[in-house]
Amino acid sequence: MSEQEKANHGAGLIGPNAVLQLVPLLDRTGGAVWRDMLMTRAGLEVLPDGSDMIPERPVARLHQALRHDRPDLAAQLGGQAGVATGDYILAHRIPAAAQRLLKILPWQLSARLLSTAIARNAWTFAGSGQFLVVSPLIFELRANPLVQGEVADHPLCDWHRGVFTRLFQTLVHPHLTCHEPRCCATGHAACRFEIRHDIA
Repeated sequence: MSEQEKANHGAGLIGPNAVLQLVPLLDRTGGAVWRDMLMTRAGLEVLPDGSDMIPERPVARLHQALRHDRPDLAAQLGGQAGVATGDYILAHRIPAAAQRLLKILPWQLSARLLSTAIARNAWTFAGSGQFLVVSPLIFELRANPLVQGEVADHPLCDWHRGVFTRLFQTLVHPHLTCHEPRCCATGHAACRFEIRHDIA
């Protein structure tokens, strides 16, 4: 963590990939006019350059604008943006030697090591929320800023699920998938993410 990031830690900031990996999907799905409309509604007049953490509220508003404008596409696009964020993390944030080690260890041990690393870097995706590792395969995010103030009849954290699914499938076991049985938007105290082995 850089000195600037340490200073900003806890100040309602989130990693820029929550925007940067979503925008190309908006372009391909609805075109530049639609993307610009959503970004303007969110208060994101300029794309982040990817070099620093960014304020979480405009990011949340962009994801919320997508859900409100195209509820039929929001889960798919949010999940794809999460997968793309996972790919960015694999390419730029986790050393190749560490990735090789995780892939050859027994998957239960790899899951424990990966969940520890995720918790250590939670400030990049949790914003002002509080992240907790319940077990190596279960996480909770209290006061998740990306769904703050929203009310829904189903979990909304598709971007987070996409990130966790990509990391666990690539580094731990290809049959692991992240599910969200509980969400702040559905009235629960925390968004709960469970990494499940989907094939017996």
